[in-house]
Amino acid sequence: MTDPPDETREDEARDWEREPDSSDSMRTFGAIVQALREHAGLSRTELGDVVRFSQHTVASIELGRRMPDKDFVERAEGVLGNTNALRKAARHLTRRPGLAAWFREWARLEKIAATLGTYECRLVPGLLQTEAYARAAFENRIPPLSDEQMEAQVAARMERQRLLNERPNTEFSFIMEEHILRRGLGGFEVTVGQLDRILDLATLRNTSIQVMPTCSRRHAGLDGPLSLLETTDGRRLAYSEGQENGRLIASPKEAAILHQRYATPRSQALSPEDSVGLMERIRGAL
Repeated sequence: MTDPPDETREDEARDWEREPDSSDSMRTFGAIVQALREHAGLSRTELGDVVRFSQHTVASIELGRRMPDKDFVERAEGVLGNTNALRKAARHLTRRPGLAAWFREWARLEKIAATLGTYECRLVPGLLQTEAYARAAFENRIPPLSDEQMEAQVAARMERQRLLNERPNTEFSFIMEEHILRRGLGGFEVTVGQLDRILDLATLRNTSIQVMPTCSRRHAGLDGPLSLLETTDGRRLAYSEGQENGRLIASPKEAAILHQRYATPRSQALSPEDSVGLMERIRGAL
């Protein structure tokens, strides 16, 4: 038995970050794979060896946790009897939008939060993005996303944004750097559309949007992006995200420090009214 290729090992190591929430069609496809595999008298490891995918990947597909790619479908079809069952089932595969495993718990908590705060220095916060802006952001991912991955990521981001309308009693606070609004990610039309959306959302009674001016001489948010929430029972939590990872911070002591830290940039950034004025000027200068 040969060792799996390096890309398979890498895939296994990060699978927990990328696996989407399952769907009925994914679970059905997985059950078909499992039934055909068992009928052929193969273990998951043996099937994986033949189709050149890891045992872990085979298990994830059979359990409906992972969307199979075309290579898996074609290779497994040839090994499991060439009944055409897998090809036909694959045509009906759909998946619920996926969120990385390390973000799913935070996304769940967002839905029950009394307050939500976000500081961003990289790009427009996800809850404020237009679909076109989100696509432009995902198009810049390295390594590039497949079309399926792109659609899943965009769908997940748009789904999250329902919070803004479905939770009118939740207080939303956003702080973003001025340079984000001036970057022009995605081009003229994308930038104009994004600015218009932010300006529209700024009119919501439960939403505060502030801009940290580039010329600011004092800035307490230099440690990077930060998300905060407080639950209805007063529990404070935080979330910090970096390259290919994220951390949910539940320690009361750490969370308290980060909530305190967030309060300072709120006082240093432009007021919501002045932020709207700046965004309108940036919009008008395009």
